[in-house]
Amino acid sequence: MKREKKLKNPVASFIIVTNLMFWPLFCLVGAAKMLEFPEWVFQLMLTISAWSSTFAFAVLFKRIYPEQRFAAFVKDAFKRKLKWSVLAMSSFIQISIFGMIMLVVVVNHKPDSIFTISSWGMLIYYFVKNLLSGPLGEELGWRAFALMELQKKHSPLAASIIIGFWWGLWHLPIWLTTGYVGMELIQYVLFFMLSIMSTSIIMTACYNFNRNLIVPIVIHQFFNFFVGLINEKLVVLITYNAFFYVAAAMLIIVINPKKVMYGKKEAKSVVRPIP
Repeated sequence: MKREKKLKNPVASFIIVTNLMFWPLFCLVGAAKMLEFPEWVFQLMLTISAWSSTFAFAVLFKRIYPEQRFAAFVKDAFKRKLKWSVLAMSSFIQISIFGMIMLVVVVNHKPDSIFTISSWGMLIYYFVKNLLSGPLGEELGWRAFALMELQKKHSPLAASIIIGFWWGLWHLPIWLTTGYVGMELIQYVLFFMLSIMSTSIIMTACYNFNRNLIVPIVIHQFFNFFVGLINEKLVVLITYNAFFYVAAAMLIIVINPKKVMYGKKEAKSVVRPIP
C-alpha cells in the first residue's frame, strides 16, 4: 500500500480543513431551520456540524501520524489518570465566574427570572445537548492534537493564544446568525474572542497539569452551559464573561503555577500518543 505524504504544516492544514467542513455543514443547519424541518433534525444537524474539527482530524490523521492508528490516539487522549484536584480547580474558577455574572445581572438588570430553565428535566436535556454539540465534538482536534502539536515549537501560553484565536474565528458563521448588527455585532465578536482566548489559556494550564482530554471537555462544557442558563441578552452575557475570564486567565499567567504556561523547557515536550 502506498503511504501518503506527511503534512509539513499539520496544524494549518487541520484549521483549513475544519473550516472547509464546517461552513457547508452549518449551511445545512440553516437550511433545516428555514425549511422548518422537525426540531430534532435541526438539532442533529447542529450537533454534526460541531464535530467538523474531529472529522477534519480523522481525515488528515494518516498524513499527520503515519505510523499510528486513529483509535489508539483517541484512547490515549483519555488514558491518563484523571486528577480530581485539577477538575475541582477549573470547576471552581468557572462556578465562581457564573456566580459573579448572576450577581451582576440581578443588580444591574433585575430580570423577572434569573434562569432560562425552570425544570430539572429541561436542565438535564440542555446539559446533554450542549455536551454533544460542542465539547465532545471539538476538543479532540483543537486540544489533543492542535494544542499539543503547537507546544512542540511554542510555549504553552503562545500555543494557547494561537489556538484560541483560530478556535474563536472558526465560530464566524455562528456570529452571523445572532441577529446582531452594527455596534452590537462588533461588541459581541470582540468580547466573544476575548472570552474564547481566555478560556483557551485556562484550558491549556489545566490540560498540562493533567493530560486527560476530559479536563478541557469539562471546561468547555461549563463555559457553554453556564452562558445559556442566565436570562439576559447574549451580547451582555458574553461581555461579562469576557471580563471575568480575562481576569482568570491573567491571574494564571501571572502566577504561572509550576511554570505550566512559560519559562520551563520541559513544558514544550509533548508525550506522543502510543502507536
